[in-house]
Amino acid sequence: MTNIIIRYQTKPEATQRNTELIEDVFRELSAAAPDGVAYAVLRTDDNTFFHIVSYENDETNAKLTGLPAFEAFAKDGESRRVAPFERNAVTVVGNYRVLPK
Repeated sequence: MTNIIIRYQTKPEATQRNTELIEDVFRELSAAAPDGVAYAVLRTDDNTFFHIVSYENDETNAKLTGLPAFEAFAKDGESRRVAPFERNAVTVVGNYRVLPK
């Protein structure tokens, strides 16, 4: 299983739109209900977003990134962010019902 955390901060005027686009992704993801991928997004009060994704392989990751809503979210992402996003592979050290191992 590959585990990734993506972190970025949105411009204040773009935070609501970014949130709406993410909500669209979750609607499509819930409808498609693909196996082999887990996804969560968190936002802090300073408009920093954390995307947590786990996937078995590139094929299962594509079940998320290939969704039309995800493509719409990614399309103009750079214009909504204060700076480029940080993407890091992570190792699960502890987990209680958040991420699959």
